[in-house]
Amino acid sequence: MKKILLSALVPVFFLSSCDVISNLPTTTQGSGELSSIEVASGLKEALRVGTDTATSKLSAVDGFFANAAIKVLMPPEAQKVEKTLRDIGMGKLVDNAILSMNRAAEDASKFAGKIFLNAIREMTIQDAIGILRGGDFAATNYLKDHTTGALTEAFRPVVEKSLEKVDATKYWSDVFSVYNRFSTNPVNTDLTAYVTEKALSGIFHEIGLEEQKIRKDPVARVTEILKKVFGSSQASRQG
Repeated sequence: MKKILLSALVPVFFLSSCDVISNLPTTTQGSGELSSIEVASGLKEALRVGTDTATSKLSAVDGFFANAAIKVLMPPEAQKVEKTLRDIGMGKLVDNAILSMNRAAEDASKFAGKIFLNAIREMTIQDAIGILRGGDFAATNYLKDHTTGALTEAFRPVVEKSLEKVDATKYWSDVFSVYNRFSTNPVNTDLTAYVTEKALSGIFHEIGLEEQKIRKDPVARVTEILKKVFGSSQASRQG
């Protein structure tokens, strides 16, 4: 699946070369060359496939839990609670809470695809050119800028329901009920908001990593559009 994701995202992240942009023809009539419109269309398709693949990966079992970089852990304000409970032999209770938060993030990630798709459909040619000319995280930042609000709004009720489904709310309540018995400063954390934020952060983290891999180590020219674009780039350098 990782190989598929890399191949799917090649058109998105590797086309940022200024040589490609500056030498794109404006028409394709009789030349077989790409127009900026065709490049934008290819970019949209690559983004669609790439985000679908990324969200599918993260929504699988252990998509978050087994990934140390994005695994949802206790929030900073609750880490004192975690240490206290582990110290008194209640580590299993904390482990259950952490597992449940990650399961909720994985469950919620299934609903990101449609929102990404809407943002991609609304992308203009100017947006596409901006991504192609942009920095190392141009594609990731475009999606982040255009989807974070909608994703947050859509994710929160899904996360809340998911937390209930996997008993995270119960485990969270159990954790703090036990802790608050021994503390003069009870902790009250919005678990749903926290997991929603971490789920979104994890998605964009993964997209950003793939963008970096593609920019620095392109694996193949897997489509005709790639062959034409990079053929044009090579020809311009040789010229």
